[in-house]
Amino acid sequence: MKLDYKKTLKVGTAFAIVMVFWAAYDFVVPLLLENAYGLSNTMRGLIMGLDNLLSLFLLPLFGKFSDKTVTKYGKRTPYIVIGTLVTVLLMVFVPVSANGQLKEATALRNAITNTTAVDYSYTDDKGNTYDAEGLYTMLYNKGYENSDFCDHSYLKLNDIDNLEDYLDVALNPYINADGTPSEDKNGDPVYSARYNNFVNSGLNTFASTQVNNKITMEKPASLIIYMVVLLLVLIAMATFRSPAVALMPDVTPKPLRSQANAMINLAGGFGGALAFIIYTVVLLVNPSGYIMIFGLVAASMLALLTAFLFLVKENKLVNECKLLCEEYGISNDEEEPAAKSTNGELLAGTDSEVRKLKKAKMVSFVLILASIFMWFMGYNAISSNLSIYITKTLNLSPGLGGIISGVSMAISAIAFIPVGYLAVKIGRRKSIIIGFGLAIAAFLLIFIFAGNPSAYAMYLFTAFYLIAGFGLIIANVNTFPMVVELSSTDTVGKYTGLYYTATMSAQAITPFIAGIVMDQFGNKNLFLYSTICVALAVGLMFFVKHGDSRALPPKSKLEMLGADD
Repeated sequence: MKLDYKKTLKVGTAFAIVMVFWAAYDFVVPLLLENAYGLSNTMRGLIMGLDNLLSLFLLPLFGKFSDKTVTKYGKRTPYIVIGTLVTVLLMVFVPVSANGQLKEATALRNAITNTTAVDYSYTDDKGNTYDAEGLYTMLYNKGYENSDFCDHSYLKLNDIDNLEDYLDVALNPYINADGTPSEDKNGDPVYSARYNNFVNSGLNTFASTQVNNKITMEKPASLIIYMVVLLLVLIAMATFRSPAVALMPDVTPKPLRSQANAMINLAGGFGGALAFIIYTVVLLVNPSGYIMIFGLVAASMLALLTAFLFLVKENKLVNECKLLCEEYGISNDEEEPAAKSTNGELLAGTDSEVRKLKKAKMVSFVLILASIFMWFMGYNAISSNLSIYITKTLNLSPGLGGIISGVSMAISAIAFIPVGYLAVKIGRRKSIIIGFGLAIAAFLLIFIFAGNPSAYAMYLFTAFYLIAGFGLIIANVNTFPMVVELSSTDTVGKYTGLYYTATMSAQAITPFIAGIVMDQFGNKNLFLYSTICVALAVGLMFFVKHGDSRALPPKSKLEMLGADD
């Protein structure tokens, strides 16, 4: 029995719809919250987590609803169609609701960061007025309390030992360390590397605090409206995410689900790639082009929905799967334990054996969900703060940050098919542990070598992030099949919902916790926090005993008859 890759990719268009939205959402919304509202890491993390709290309740609910739905179009398709259409209708209003605030915030940021203007003067929210030297002196002093304003330990590593050295860099932004002018290829002045590395991020942090204090706190209506619109969009997305993902196990025999999930993730990667192209190109051309980004993402979702309706006839695919399972003598339902009698015949297991097996499976099910929870605690802490880390910690532009994210998607996508085969060869559990191990190694390397802006930080960060992305592929391809391996035909949607309960509950709280870590201990400690979370996921996975890959059935019934020879 072999997986029908073409059919599985067609089914994957439903997941591509989901991923084109979430890839854009995870990268763009933190930037919008930062640039329009100037929220702290903690508050931004709280908002990014609150939307997942909603999904925590709705995903299992709609997964269970879809299990019991019967229509001529199938039980998952109606949710996919209606959910996508409502989401597209609402999502464009997310950036529109913040657009007025964004314009005010941009003007204020420019007033703060344009320190090279003649007779520079800025009055903060407390009425203190600064010239350029006074502003940079204040940032230097604030750095003793919060390294995001001025990282003194990082300055000392680069022989900037006192305020005088710092001001020499800050007040001469177009002069290189060797005294030569910092210019682009056309001879126009540009910020020097030392200014970008040691000064610019602290100035941008201060600008964000002023946006929050002077605009957001004084006129909170924009943020309230934004949150209401975002809430409605996320409700719409939650109605069809579980049904879209549950479609794969509906039409795939259990032994092939790791390979099938690899193809589904590949289709999802295509959706993520679409989102990456959209937000990268738009942000490179216009760093404030959020309305265009959401409009193009909405159009992409409609195009993918059209492809899904044209390519996927759900009831037909479900019937084909049933016939295939019957042909090979396998079941997509839970199997009762069997015992051999004295003459070698297979008999039904005893009641005690049945109860013992069910209990063992339930323990494994809980451990799998707990491991998935900790994995998402670690990985989503980074994905929900990636654009902020790239722009504020590494001092890279949003467009360049998008390129790094996109390169990671592209290279990781190559791994989907071999990762599916890996699960067949060594099992899902061992594959997941390998993936977690790669992520732990990558996060530690980023923490150690790419935690501050430097000439090499971008390249080191990109390389290590690719390693983490590969670990993500291995884990994602195999965790969901382990969950639905323990389900039956009538509970696939329910188990899919419970899988998302684990992932979404982690995503509901980890942005907030990660934000506290970043605010209290510095942005680079984000990756240390994630390392600890993923290490706990590995420990939990070691105790899992059920849900691993089953052996593929014989190719024909004749082989089945001769299996004992």
